[in-house]
Amino acid sequence: MRNFLICMLKPQRNFLPNPWLFLFLLTLGLTTGWNRAAANSPQSAPPQLKTLLSQIDTAATQGNVKMVIQYYSPNFTQSDGLTVPSMEKALTDLWQRYPKLKYLTELQSWKSEGNVLIAETVTNITSTTATNNNNLTLTATIKSRQRISGDKIIKQDVLAERTQLTSGMKPPTLEIKLPQQVTVGQQYSFDAIVQEPLGTNLLLGTALEEPIQLDRYLNPTAVNLQLLQAGGIFKTGRAPSKPESRWLSAVVLTGQGMTMVTQRLQVVSGQ
Repeated sequence: MRNFLICMLKPQRNFLPNPWLFLFLLTLGLTTGWNRAAANSPQSAPPQLKTLLSQIDTAATQGNVKMVIQYYSPNFTQSDGLTVPSMEKALTDLWQRYPKLKYLTELQSWKSEGNVLIAETVTNITSTTATNNNNLTLTATIKSRQRISGDKIIKQDVLAERTQLTSGMKPPTLEIKLPQQVTVGQQYSFDAIVQEPLGTNLLLGTALEEPIQLDRYLNPTAVNLQLLQAGGIFKTGRAPSKPESRWLSAVVLTGQGMTMVTQRLQVVSGQ
């Protein structure tokens, strides 16, 4: 991971990993559009579903790409456009950069539609490493919907995600204010507020909005870091004119560390 240091008080250009690296595919879940009346409790889930979740967590934590891929149908589809080949490349790149990620999936509820299982889960991804007196910590929480036929995952829709990446000895604590969902054309606020007293400390940072597209899964994002005049980042945005998902990221640096938080914003039809 690139070492973020404040060298001078002028715009700085850095390359940050895209949030997908941590919010990728190994999740099962549903947050909206779920018929609670038809859902079953985790305790009543079929043994094969529980086993599948455990096996995926184990393979992902081990960084075993080939083992993970075997749980996906060759015709697998995903809401962000990923396919099995692009997923395999993404995971290979991810685990080369971050070889100590740990995955834990909790089953929330499930239901069946014919021979297909639909499961609701929450997956937590964590990693902590220390090199050259620099602590790097990752925490991510993902909710999504996946359809399973037999022992293969055939479809996934990611509906909610949040990632936080920190580095340094004392990275800033950020409070993020962002709606999970807005309608097309709606104005919204995106704030990242530093919780520690600033004193005489200076802040560098930026906010970034990105459409979620396949090419952005495979390439880092360049950002310009500016001197912040207030205790955080305060932005107003407007949702696009068609339903889609966006990544909203805030990056804040101090002399003692860096924090990056990324959340998914769902843009839905107003009808």
